[in-house]
Amino acid sequence: MNNLDKMLELDFRYLESFTNRRDTEWGTFFYNVDQPDYYDANHAHIHKNYIDSKKVIEETIDFYHRISIIPRFYIYGLDQKQEFIAALKEQNFGYEELISPVQLWDNKLHNKKKREQVTIEEVNDLNFAEAWNIERSIPELGGEVRGDAFVEEYKCEEYTHYLLRYNGTACSTACIFEHDNQARMENVATLEEFRGRGLIGDLIGYIQEEVSRRGLTHLWVFPISEAVEKVYCKNGFETIARMRTGHAFLGGKSIQEIREGK
Repeated sequence: MNNLDKMLELDFRYLESFTNRRDTEWGTFFYNVDQPDYYDANHAHIHKNYIDSKKVIEETIDFYHRISIIPRFYIYGLDQKQEFIAALKEQNFGYEELISPVQLWDNKLHNKKKREQVTIEEVNDLNFAEAWNIERSIPELGGEVRGDAFVEEYKCEEYTHYLLRYNGTACSTACIFEHDNQARMENVATLEEFRGRGLIGDLIGYIQEEVSRRGLTHLWVFPISEAVEKVYCKNGFETIARMRTGHAFLGGKSIQEIREGK
């Protein structure tokens, strides 16, 4: 199995950790009726190259409307899906294309000097409220919706959440999702008033040490912008692919609007 196959396997297992999965002949439904506004938990993923556009759209609209969720698609292999995309637009779906870098850590520890002002700890019952408040306060993560997701992730053994303090003040969080000897780093974020101090680098370095200590073979990250991608490149990650994905939605915000905190 090559690196990208490993990444895709981990990606679907990651989704299954917080939502429900139902496979179809043309792709997969992911859905969570308890969190209808959590985008990653509620999408139809289109994988097959040749599909009946009308049938797939009607089936998807019917499926999500029956459980009171806005119909949304993630679409792969866009060159073979132009007819399907055109059919979505005719049905008044909004549409955007996303370029998503895929990055993999080089497994090298750079032994950065630890700063006295910075301490990092695992999230536990004692500091849970501090971490939760950070995650729900950052618009780029989805705000209140992200807060609800954080509560569910904390109950799942495959996640480890981390909390960074600067001069004793809780101000940054991140987590890893671990499965089958590999992990992905998610929800790396810092409160706005503490940005620009290099705290993300401290958090990444700590997590890399943890991944190495556990003997995991791969650490993945999926940056949401070129600026974030550059931050990870400075911290031992290599961009190994750029995934071009279509996103169609029959209501609500676009992914780009969410990333921009709108």
